[in-house]
Amino acid sequence: MPLSEDILNGDFLSISRAITQVENGSAEAREVLDAVSSRVGGALRIGLTGPPGVGKSTTVDELAAVYLARGEKVAIIAVDPTSPFTGGALLGDRIRMSKMAEGNRIFMRSMATRGSSGGLARATQDAVDLLDASGRTVILIETVGVGQSEIEISRAADCVLVMLSPESGDGIQAMKSGLLEIADLIAINKADRGGAERMEQDLKTAFELGLRSRRDIPILITEAIRSKGIPELVAAIDALLLSRRASGAFQERRRNNMENRIKQIAEFLIHKNLWASNGAGGKVAAAADQVLARRQSPYQGAQELVREVLR
Repeated sequence: MPLSEDILNGDFLSISRAITQVENGSAEAREVLDAVSSRVGGALRIGLTGPPGVGKSTTVDELAAVYLARGEKVAIIAVDPTSPFTGGALLGDRIRMSKMAEGNRIFMRSMATRGSSGGLARATQDAVDLLDASGRTVILIETVGVGQSEIEISRAADCVLVMLSPESGDGIQAMKSGLLEIADLIAINKADRGGAERMEQDLKTAFELGLRSRRDIPILITEAIRSKGIPELVAAIDALLLSRRASGAFQERRRNNMENRIKQIAEFLIHKNLWASNGAGGKVAAAADQVLARRQSPYQGAQELVREVLR
């Protein structure tokens, strides 16, 4: 049976194999993604991001348990930092997600960033498509939480939950890094350590003064380690998505995200194929000689190279 059919049947091992192919950039991965594309689009994609140490993994654990209890078929993609030795994910999220560690009801995959900016591995969206096609109905995407480059998660998810904690100035850091500009909801976690209400008021003040378009964003206070506030968080996500579906904003966001993704794929393919086409390597050397001889600028050399290769 083809690998694509096993994926459509929800076989975990086949999904894992296909995601590995996607990460390795193999030709087989492209074939599988093409084969399952007609079954992609039914799953809800929820992104979670925020500074390291705010409790993202614990919250994902709790959210997954709630969705599972509701009868959803849940998958988790945890984008971890890349190991400097193996090039793979460090698997820290897998270690921390205790509730999901047992049984075979939730598909869990750690993926390495492999140098990708945005806190999101380049192959993450392909992996999410495979899970979507396999029949998963809720896919939780947790990013590495690197701060200023987390914008990519907003282009991969139907809604983004930005997580903060009252300690270590996470609220100020979020304002500086632009995290609040991509937030659809905000959860102030670790409320048991004090200061959550103060941070909530600070955020509301910041929205009123400088980010007025953000002032209606739900702000929830949670203690994920004790499951406190998680049902309210899920209810807020439900309400947000229901409202967006009714207004058409949900589908508009998916269209915008898909347009951006197609552009990124096209740019990647052009970059990948550029140096393998039409003897481009030699033409780069010739262009460099022209620039060094002061016969043209680097921009003129690059433009001529692009014309030659595209021709």
